[in-house]
Amino acid sequence: MSGLREGLQKRVERLRSLPSSPAVLNPLLDLLRTDPDHIELKKVVELVSYDKTIAAQCLRIANSPLYGRARATESIQAAVVALGIQRVEDILLTCCLHQFSSGEKWATEPQVYWRHSLGCAAVCRELALRIDFREPDKAYLAGLLHDLGILVNSLAYTEEYRDVIARARERGVPLAEQEMSDLGFTHAESGSILGKAWQLPSAVIEVIAFHHDVEQAPVDRPLVALVHIGDLLCRYRGLGYGYDEWRSLDLLLDPAWRQLTKHVPRLASMDLARFTMDLDAFLPQVQQLVSTVFGFKPEHAPALNFH
Repeated sequence: MSGLREGLQKRVERLRSLPSSPAVLNPLLDLLRTDPDHIELKKVVELVSYDKTIAAQCLRIANSPLYGRARATESIQAAVVALGIQRVEDILLTCCLHQFSSGEKWATEPQVYWRHSLGCAAVCRELALRIDFREPDKAYLAGLLHDLGILVNSLAYTEEYRDVIARARERGVPLAEQEMSDLGFTHAESGSILGKAWQLPSAVIEVIAFHHDVEQAPVDRPLVALVHIGDLLCRYRGLGYGYDEWRSLDLLLDPAWRQLTKHVPRLASMDLARFTMDLDAFLPQVQQLVSTVFGFKPEHAPALNFH
């Protein structure tokens, strides 16, 4: 047992040597905490201009078929106006995380990771809006970052983690289950370590740490439960980790559903079947967004598999 503890301690120390947060991340998080009615366009433009790669990305997306503009957008300010504050914030956050994780360290296909992360973020926001959950934008941010630990594990244990993902795909089991079996910890634990090092909001860190173990969340259990549900909906509607999980899903029996219903009574009367059907029309837009934001060619991206 002592040998196991020592092995886990060495793994944790390797995680502590991960890179510091992208330079644009903390200013962006400060912006995300600002009341939308009080965000100044000038500050958003300054933040976009801070990184030339992100600035170029915003211009490219503003001029992409996704927005169908008749005239080309040539300035950062015009791109920000064309995209809208919320979409610019989304692009900034995903781009700075993509820069952090670029290179040869991916243990899984990057488009698979970003489809799931952006899909979960969008589903969490939509679910929050439909049930009158407080702070839907916080739900979006938590959904986007909930699997930060997958990036951590890819960076710290690249080859070993590729084997973990391959075995999870072969067995059709949840990734966290295979991680615990092979590594002795999950992406929830490693992600929370990096979240604390980056000084992410405490609620987001709690989501990262407990989105697979909702009932253990100490403070923000409703938010953790909502992200857990969004994560499951994506994984079982074709926006998971690039493979099908061979287990049936009944959200009404999931502890997260019961926990969230306690805090948001409107959830109990929600037409879950209708909501999941709506996702079938909604999720291809996520695929298009990921392809546009990161330049992935749609024909090379894994196909969505609704079932």
